[in-house]
Amino acid sequence: MGKKKFLLALVVSFLIALPMLSGCVPEEVAPPPPPPEEEKYVTYLSLADYTGAIAGLNVPADAGLKAYFDYLNDRGGVEGIKIKMIAVDTRYDAARAVSAYRRYGREHKLLLINAIGTHLDKAVAPLTMKDKICCFCPLDGEFAAHPGMGLLWFMSYQDMFGAALDWMVEDWKAKGNPGMPTVGYYHWDNPHGHEALRGGKEYAAKLGVNLLPPEFNPPGTLDHSVPLTRLAEGGANYIYIGGIDPNSTIVLKSAYDLGLTEKIQFIADIWGPTETVGMRLYPEAVEGCIVNSPILKGDDARNHPLAKELLPYLGVSSADMNAWMLGMAASWGMTTEAGIKKALEMGVSYEELDGSAFYEAIQKCTGYDKQGIMGPIAYTETQRRQSWEVKFYQFQNHKAVAITDWRRCPDTVSLYAW
Repeated sequence: MGKKKFLLALVVSFLIALPMLSGCVPEEVAPPPPPPEEEKYVTYLSLADYTGAIAGLNVPADAGLKAYFDYLNDRGGVEGIKIKMIAVDTRYDAARAVSAYRRYGREHKLLLINAIGTHLDKAVAPLTMKDKICCFCPLDGEFAAHPGMGLLWFMSYQDMFGAALDWMVEDWKAKGNPGMPTVGYYHWDNPHGHEALRGGKEYAAKLGVNLLPPEFNPPGTLDHSVPLTRLAEGGANYIYIGGIDPNSTIVLKSAYDLGLTEKIQFIADIWGPTETVGMRLYPEAVEGCIVNSPILKGDDARNHPLAKELLPYLGVSSADMNAWMLGMAASWGMTTEAGIKKALEMGVSYEELDGSAFYEAIQKCTGYDKQGIMGPIAYTETQRRQSWEVKFYQFQNHKAVAITDWRRCPDTVSLYAW
């Protein structure tokens, strides 16, 4: 009985081995296909504010950025490398920003972060500098005065204020007025609101402009009658206002109720009224206001070819497209793409691509064209302003209309004793 079992096993083994001996591999034992190639991607972290003081800016800005990354990734990314965006609502709170960075700072190939607020940027700076991660940061002159791994979104606040002062002097003289204009300044009573005067005040003195004692307000103020009245009684011909829309729009509403918008030219800083927020909220108050802008606005933005490409990703109509959806896509998204491209051109492999490589590359992106949405990249080894050019738009018949071409901002940062 044992002999029969042995002979049976021998026959079965021979039958199994026969196809192999003849050079034929049975289909069921064919080698498995190679595993799919691992997707190449890098990470971008937004320490955002979607529900706090500057949500009016950051919500449309990050929507535009996400749309741009999706648009880019659908086209294969940057030479096959895609960009993963992680966004955390910090509510404009520094402690939340630090917590978010500690959680996501070890994400796969994190190249850079965006800290939406100077206090957020400074809170996470010790961590990002240790990790050698670049940080897109607000427009404080300090980052330009002391170049490091902080990359300004555009030029500095004081540079833009200087450009506004240049325009005021030109406008004043073009109207045949003698001497120099008297200018009021009204902004938030926080570091953001005071920043434009650190160098901007010195530039006003250099021009010979009569700059009145500045007035400030806590974010969220609803009635601005008293400080605006003081500026008017001081003889202001122009008043430069700040705050993230709708804050600037509420300032204009107080000015309108006082009858000041008919007598004084109001100029809003970069984050001033927009067509989709302020103009819809108080159109009669916003009408005539001028906005100092480093990006395209109004029909200039809506009719741009890239805006039309991004609309399906944004999920809004052209009429509802906030200019920041396009402008910040250019400012942050296209710059991220440019830095990755430059690193690859410099011979950095995907495996070597990290925060340090990106930092070295972004400083060599000088002159990179942003398709006319904003000025070309100005970063160098010593320059942390992303661009130098602004346009002035005025609200006319409920639309933001360009009243100047691109104009280079003066360097006001260098005038301040840092």
